[in-house]
Amino acid sequence: MAGCCGHDAKFDGLSDDYKRRLWIVIALNALMFLIEMTAGHLAKSQALQADALDFAGDAMTYGISLAVIGASLQVRTNAALFKGFSLLLMGLWVFSSTVYHVFFVGVPTAEIMGAVGFLALLTNLASVFLLVRYKDGDANVRSVWLCSRNDAIGNVAVMFAALGVWGTATGWPDLIVATIMAGLFLSSAFQILRQALAERRETIDHNHAEA
Repeated sequence: MAGCCGHDAKFDGLSDDYKRRLWIVIALNALMFLIEMTAGHLAKSQALQADALDFAGDAMTYGISLAVIGASLQVRTNAALFKGFSLLLMGLWVFSSTVYHVFFVGVPTAEIMGAVGFLALLTNLASVFLLVRYKDGDANVRSVWLCSRNDAIGNVAVMFAALGVWGTATGWPDLIVATIMAGLFLSSAFQILRQALAERRETIDHNHAEA
C-alpha cells in the first residue's frame, strides 16, 4: 500500500482502472441519492434522508476526485479541503435537522426504511468492493474511501433503526441513528481536513526548500 507508513509517495489516482471504478460508483451513488431521498420523505425518516445526503456527498466527492486527478498536489489538496468542509457542513445540517425532528410528531415507516436501507447496503457493498484496492492514498483518494466506508456503515445503521422503529413504534431509534451518522460525517470531515492541511504544509515546505 503506497504511502501507508507516510514514507512513500501516496497514490494520487493516476490509474485508468481507478477512474473506471470511480465512474461506476458515481452512477450508483447518484441513483441511490434520488431513491433514498424520495423514500426518506415518504417514510418520514431522518435516518434515510441523512443516508441519502451521504450518497450525494459521495457522488460529489468522486466527481471532484476525477476532475483533479493528475493535477498538482496543491490543486488536489484544495479539492480535499473543499470536500472536507462540505462533509462538515453536511454533518452539522443532519445534526441540527435531527434535533428539530425530536419535536416532530409522527413515527417513520419501518418497512420502507428497512427495504430501502437493504438496497442501499447492497449498493455500498458494491462500491466498497470496487474501491478497497485504492483505500490508501493522498487526501483526495483517502476522502473517496472514507465516504464509501461511511455509506456502508450508515446503511447497516438505517436497517437497525428500521428494526428499532418497528419494535418500539416510536421515532427515537431513527433519530438516534441520524445523530450517529451526523457524527460520522463530522469525524470523516476532520480526518480529510487534517490530512489535506498536512499535505499542504509539506508542499509549502518543499517549495521553500527548492527556492
